[in-house]
Formats: sequence, structure tokens, C-alpha cells
Amino acid sequence: MGVLIAPSILSADFANLGAEVRRAESGGADWIHVDVMDGHFVPNLTIGPPVVKAIRGVTELPLDCHLMITEPDRYLADFAKAGASHVTVHAEACIHLQRTLAQIKSLGMKAGVALNPATPEDHLAYVINDLDLVLVMTVNPGFGGQKFIAEVVPKIARIRKMLDDAGRNGAIIAVDGGIDATTAGIVHAAGAGVLIAGKSVYGEADVSKAIARLKESCSSKASA
Repeated sequence: MGVLIAPSILSADFANLGAEVRRAESGGADWIHVDVMDGHFVPNLTIGPPVVKAIRGVTELPLDCHLMITEPDRYLADFAKAGASHVTVHAEACIHLQRTLAQIKSLGMKAGVALNPATPEDHLAYVINDLDLVLVMTVNPGFGGQKFIAEVVPKIARIRKMLDDAGRNGAIIAVDGGIDATTAGIVHAAGAGVLIAGKSVYGEADVSKAIARLKESCSSKASA
């Protein structure tokens, strides 16, 4: 399977968000990634279901919502109503992780678990049959533009093996943090199927060229 690119609107121009989403879509984006932060789980505040609903009105691409929040269960129905396609919660934020994943799926969305850089993949063993997506953070969550933590790369390969050994070949690994033309190929080679990119897409004048560059870096790494 080829790599999918999910531009993160955290790096977009919020004053022209609809146009920014359309710019990514016309430039070849596969998903739109939405970072939701509450100022508690991470030291930043961003957006919620009303913005997701507005984005759903301008694109048919899958909306991949990454909930960096405490008590995510309280808001799952709101994200479903807003049009979210995938909802990913943090293992570190969920007291009853399996129950949360089951609730996401019962609302008709794909369910994902995110792991911070220092969180081991062992957390996934007990919910592996509930996973559609694993989001591996290669920066500490909360802010865009951080430096890629290379030490996390072997964890991607270990998670891919865990999923395959459990017969979860269809479950996707996404990677978020410091993704650019240099790191994209590295994480894809380790097993990532979705690359979440902020500044390396929205920081470029030509989004289509930026997305193509990321995909090309994965292809060149695979053929090396």
C-alpha cells in the first residue's frame, strides 16, 4: 500500500481555514488531520467539534481527529455528529481504553490509539483487536514544528509486527511529529502508512509539490 499524506491544519492559516483545506485536497492530500488540544493533557488550546463540522462542509476527505485531551469519552458523540471519520485518543489519557475505543466504533468512526514518545507499545496488547489506527508520536504532543525524535523509529516497526502477528494487517500506523522530506521515508520504511505533516505542507507555497515530495521520499527510500 502506498503512503497516505494527512496535512495537519494546526499549521494552516486559521483565518482562511476552508480555503486551506481545499488547497490541501487539490494538492493531493489523502486525509485532513485535526489536532484537538484542551490545555490540560497538553499545554495548548486549539479547536473542537464546531470547527470539524465546518471543515466537513468543504471537503469529503477523511477527517482524522487526534484528541489530545483528558476525558475524551465526553466528546466522542460530538465529533461523530460533526463528521469525524477517525478519532484517535491517547493511551495516557484514558482510564478505560478499551471502552473508549468501543464507543468510538459504535458511533460509526474508526478508532485509534496514540502513544507519546516515551510510552511503550505494550499498552496496545490489550486493545489490539479494537484498533483501526495506531498513532506514533515522534515529538511530544502540544505544538507544531518540533524536532523529530529519531529514537522512536524502532517502536514503529515493533508495532507493525504486533499488529501483523495479531492478524490486524488492515490496521494502519500513522506517524506525527517532525515529518518532512528527510524523515518521511524513514518512518514509512519502518511501517508507517499515514504521515501527518504540518509545516512541511502548509509552510510551502506549493502544497501539491510539498505533498509529492513527501511521497517521493517514501518511494525512493523503499527502492534504496
